[in-house]
Amino acid sequence: MSKSLWENIRDEIGLRVDAEPSLGSFLHSLVLSQKNLTNAVASILSSKLHSDALSAMDIKKFIIDVFDDCKNIEGDIEKDLIFFKDNDPSCDYFSTPLLFYKGFLGLATYRASHCLWNKNRHTMALFFQNRSSEIFGIDIHPAAKIAGGVMMDHATGIVIGETAVIESDVSIFQGVTLGGKGNEVGKRHPNIKSGATIYASSTILGNITVGNKAVIAAGSLVLKDVKNEITVAGIPAKEVNKLNISSNDWDPGDSSL
Repeated sequence: MSKSLWENIRDEIGLRVDAEPSLGSFLHSLVLSQKNLTNAVASILSSKLHSDALSAMDIKKFIIDVFDDCKNIEGDIEKDLIFFKDNDPSCDYFSTPLLFYKGFLGLATYRASHCLWNKNRHTMALFFQNRSSEIFGIDIHPAAKIAGGVMMDHATGIVIGETAVIESDVSIFQGVTLGGKGNEVGKRHPNIKSGATIYASSTILGNITVGNKAVIAAGSLVLKDVKNEITVAGIPAKEVNKLNISSNDWDPGDSSL
């Protein structure tokens, strides 16, 4: 019988303690002493998000209660960890994003705030959004809809608006904005379909759709729908096959196009 994700994480943390005994107390307190993955996530988040308004102990208890109240969160967090490990070449262990990646931790904070928002606890949801922005440099409105299995790599400067919708298996890099155009009400933010990749410092504005497995090159400004499995680049973004770029020379992370 294969091990559960939580069992694998505990084994990995044990190896980390063996490798760095001076961090043993820290790792035991945050992870090994917790009864399950969601409690460990709550423990780690509380160590980051506490403030004069709420102590670490208060935040941990509060987040555990929220996670227990929204049963889908545990599954979404597991999918996020698996997607990070499978899609980030520098991530060899499930425990790495759990302990060290602010993209994962900011996303986990969003999942708590989204649950609160859906239960009309808007003030507390916005409190957690604000703390996540201050601590992790990620600003995700609690009302945005983000499926499990999303990677926010490096993550600094990511902004996701209130009516944005992100499906599973999506990779988003630092400096990305999913925003509105400033003159709209109602549904006004982008829809990102499964398998899409949005490279660093791209801006996608309005109620438009980035299709399945589409790629947004670094530094692009996207103002129109992007079809499935199409790569776009530039300001404003255009399909790469219309830019007279050889496929041998194409690098989707190149923002100089």
